[in-house]
Amino acid sequence: MSTIPLETKPASPPQPEEQERRVSTKPKRHLLLRMKDHWADYMYILPSLLVMVLVIGYPLVYTIYLSFFDTPPSTGGRVFNGIDNYTSILQSDRFWLVTKNTFVWTFFSTLFAFILGFGAALVIQRDFFGRGVVRGILLIPWVISYVAAAYVWRWIFHSDYGLLGGMLMEWGIADHRLILLDSTRWVMPALIIANVWKEFPFVMIMLLAGLQTVPDQLMRAARVDGANSWNQFTHITVPHLKNVIVITMLLLFVTNLNSFGLVWIMTGGGPASASQIWIIEIYTLAFRSLRFGLASAFSVILFIFMLGIGYFYVRALTAGERSGRSA
Repeated sequence: MSTIPLETKPASPPQPEEQERRVSTKPKRHLLLRMKDHWADYMYILPSLLVMVLVIGYPLVYTIYLSFFDTPPSTGGRVFNGIDNYTSILQSDRFWLVTKNTFVWTFFSTLFAFILGFGAALVIQRDFFGRGVVRGILLIPWVISYVAAAYVWRWIFHSDYGLLGGMLMEWGIADHRLILLDSTRWVMPALIIANVWKEFPFVMIMLLAGLQTVPDQLMRAARVDGANSWNQFTHITVPHLKNVIVITMLLLFVTNLNSFGLVWIMTGGGPASASQIWIIEIYTLAFRSLRFGLASAFSVILFIFMLGIGYFYVRALTAGERSGRSA
């Protein structure tokens, strides 16, 4: 009895998605083997790697190590206490007061600097007489150092000899000197005003660069379709600048979170710790109270928080690449 061979269809070539899936499932070569194949390339960046390990790696590791020790200033020694530094910080009322001040300072400084910078970018993007001069004037706060800006605003807000209080009294708006930096209620708004003045040009430059990339064809097509200025702004400008806005706000948030010079020079964290923020508290613990272990634990907490922000920052930077691969 003979069997009739069944007709078999030729196998269809694998689809691109299947090929990519097969490639991705192949075991990757060991990292050390790949580094061995490209050892000559790593020699070019070896000096930079050594500098990074020395300048960044060693202080980071030593800070984490020191955070598990108690360093009483009376003895000058170190006593291992595990996670007691972390628990004492997180359970203290002062930590939550400083955290509240930090987020008020960081949030409102970032928000108002962004709003003012975005508005300035929209203004100087337009073509008008004297635009170059206006751009130069608006950049002055950014090029001034934090130390100089802090001393200028400190004298502007001075309770006895301040320019602001004197002008308001001379114009008849106020009948007494303003108490700002010496007031637990008004010290934080005064610091935020000074910080917004210092930082809004950075936002202006970042968003002005982004505004230059908005396609004119879209704006003209929108005007032909009857869209007003607000509709063009909300439906074309803002979506086109989405990645620039996210990156700018994250950078500004990180800068404000680590801002030290302005607050330290103007108030030193006072009065009554009303302007004490994380970075000022770490400095006070380390170099005034000489509690290096406690300050190291506080620094690790700040570092962990910064890692979370860094994650979102990297995702914002690679958003275009991810969308391109998915397309």
